[in-house]
Amino acid sequence: MEMLALAPADFALLAVIVLAAGMVRGFAGFALSALVMAAAIPILPPRELIPVCWTLEITASLLMLRGGLREADRRIALTLAFTSALGVPLGLWLTTRLPVEDTRLLALGVLIVLAVLQLARIRMAWLATNSGLVGTGVLAGVVTGIASIGGMVVALYVLAQEAPARVMRASLVLFLFASSLLTLLWQTGFGLFDGPALARGLALAPVAAAGVLIGQAIFRPSLERFYKPFALCLLIGLASASLLRAVL
Repeated sequence: MEMLALAPADFALLAVIVLAAGMVRGFAGFALSALVMAAAIPILPPRELIPVCWTLEITASLLMLRGGLREADRRIALTLAFTSALGVPLGLWLTTRLPVEDTRLLALGVLIVLAVLQLARIRMAWLATNSGLVGTGVLAGVVTGIASIGGMVVALYVLAQEAPARVMRASLVLFLFASSLLTLLWQTGFGLFDGPALARGLALAPVAAAGVLIGQAIFRPSLERFYKPFALCLLIGLASASLLRAVL
């Protein structure tokens, strides 16, 4: 517990949150960091959660890349990953310069707006253009730097595509893996990876892996249309509860 700089009760609660988020990631293909950020902000500020989420995303991506890489649209996924790396410094600068409460409210507000847009299935035709692809990547990078939820921005881009769901799901997994690798240097440069952050990430990685495996095991193609609404409703509920707690 000294290495983690957490009380035992706080770490136990984090483990439960990470397990649940891992399960959602396993069957929905996204929302691990978003769910952790929404539920764990009362325990740790966004600045300290970002490196933890990075470790968890890498763990989940390594498990989910196996067998699904062939179905991904590599042009879309890698373009989004490289352009998102351009926006990460601005997001990290905001996170490391603003007061903790401000970044907490900003992260939760952004998360709720993105989730509501996805739940409403708002489609924006301009996102299907090359400029929309680049713009989405840069914005995803900024949001990743603020709250490690760039995958939510990319998921909005996915809604504008006509590709089969399995292709977009695999593309999102590839994006999350590639963007995590590209943002590591930025996060390290901003001093986010200290001793406690590394210890927390490593301690929670097996928990996230267990959640991802459980989520993949309960995945049923016939129920695929219900998974994303479920994850988004859960996300909105958790973020709203955390936001109310932060305001009150």
